Amino acid sequence: HQAMISPETGAIAMGARPSGACDPVEVEMCASNSPDLAPLIHRQRLVIEGTCRTVITGEEIRRYLSELTHVCGMVLLLVPVTHYSERYGWAGWLHWETSGAHFYAWERPSLFFSVDIYACKVFDAQRAAQFTREFFDAPQVVARAF
Repeated sequence: HQAMISPETGAIAMGARPSGACDPVEVEMCASNSPDLAPLIHRQRLVIEGTCRTVITGEEIRRYLSELTHVCGMVLLLVPVTHYSERYGWAGWLHWETSGAHFYAWERPSLFFSVDIYACKVFDAQRAAQFTREFFDAPQVVARAF
């Protein structure tokens, strides 16, 4: 996989990719009609979903979640944990000081992944979505912010 995060600067360093893989990911903003029950507490959610060219492994999930920590500017409290289910595929999770992220990867019926980021600290949703696309060399990615 081709995106690497510099631990010193947090910059995303890219290798060679197929043409079109660098196109920006559009982050859709989803409005809520519900009242905000805690307006003094910042809550930010981002769901990123995509298709992939190859099966995603547990090691890739752990590396992705660790690097996502730097991309989002978070403080890691618990290293990524993963689990494989014969029926559903891979799942991964990590804990940040300001919440965390979940990752799910399917091998069947299609190669597909879904990331759910929840944070009580502001992060750059566009940067997280673009990093995800580049890390997995994903042909299709959609991202929804809440």
